[in-house]
Amino acid sequence: MKLRVGYELVYECVQPTPMLLMLNVHTSRAKDILVPDLLRVNPRVPFSQYHDSFGNLCSRLVAPRGWLTLSSQGLVEVPAYPEMPEPNGYQHAVEELPDECMQFLLGSRYCETDLLSEAAWQMFGSTPLGRPRVQAICSFVHRHIRFDYNSARPTKTAFEAYREGVGVCRDFAHLAVALCRAMNIPARYCTGYISDVGLPPPYAPMDFCAWIEVYLGNTWQTFDPRNNAPRTGRVLMARGRDAADVALSNTFGMTTLVRFSVVCEAQ
Repeated sequence: MKLRVGYELVYECVQPTPMLLMLNVHTSRAKDILVPDLLRVNPRVPFSQYHDSFGNLCSRLVAPRGWLTLSSQGLVEVPAYPEMPEPNGYQHAVEELPDECMQFLLGSRYCETDLLSEAAWQMFGSTPLGRPRVQAICSFVHRHIRFDYNSARPTKTAFEAYREGVGVCRDFAHLAVALCRAMNIPARYCTGYISDVGLPPPYAPMDFCAWIEVYLGNTWQTFDPRNNAPRTGRVLMARGRDAADVALSNTFGMTTLVRFSVVCEAQ
C-alpha cells in the first residue's frame, strides 16, 4: 500500500532565527520511500542536513524575518495490513543487553524513572516477563491517561502525566517509556505519521503522532500506548530518549507557529 505523507508548517519570526528541524522520514525507512519527502522552504533560504546519533535526518537553516513556510510531500510503501507482534517477545536480563541499549534504560528529560520506579514495580512486578509485561504497561497507560489536546504543554513529564491522568500522545509515550525503563526494559520514544486506514469514521484532524519502541528478543519492537491496537500505516520520522531528542522543530529565537497541517492517507 502507498501512503502519501506530508505537512505544511507556517512560522512568523520577529527577526532572523536559526532553526533545527526533524521533518523527514527516518533513514531506516529509505527502502520504502517511493517519492522522497524533500523539504521545501518558502521564501527560499539555504539549509544543510546531517544525521544525529539516533539516525534522525536533521535540517539546519536561518529563517528570515517575517513568515516562513516549511512543507513536504512524499510517497511511502507500507504493508496493507495491520501490524503484527514480533515472533520473539523475550525480555533480556540487563547484563545481556547490547551496549546501545543502556542509554534507553536511564532516566531522561521527560521520563523520570526514579519517581516512577516504586509505582512501576507495585503495578507490574508480578506480570510475566517480556511482551506480556510491556503490553500490561501500555494497556495501563492507555486506560490511565485521558486524551485531551487542551491539556497539552511542552514541559509535561511522564510523572506529571501519571499524576494528572490527562494528556496527548507524547504523554502516553513518555509514561510508557518511563515505566518500561523502571522495569529494566529498554524503551525509546518515536514520532511520525500514523494513518487512519481501516478505521471507521469520523476521523480526527491528522497530526504527527508518538509511540514507543521496546527492546525484546534482540530487536526493537513497536508498541503504541495511545491507540493500544494494531494500526495499518505507520511511518517513523525520528526516535530518541524522549521528546527532547526528536522535536520536529527547534527555534533559537522568538517565533510563532501560525498554521499547521499534516497529511497521511492511502493512495
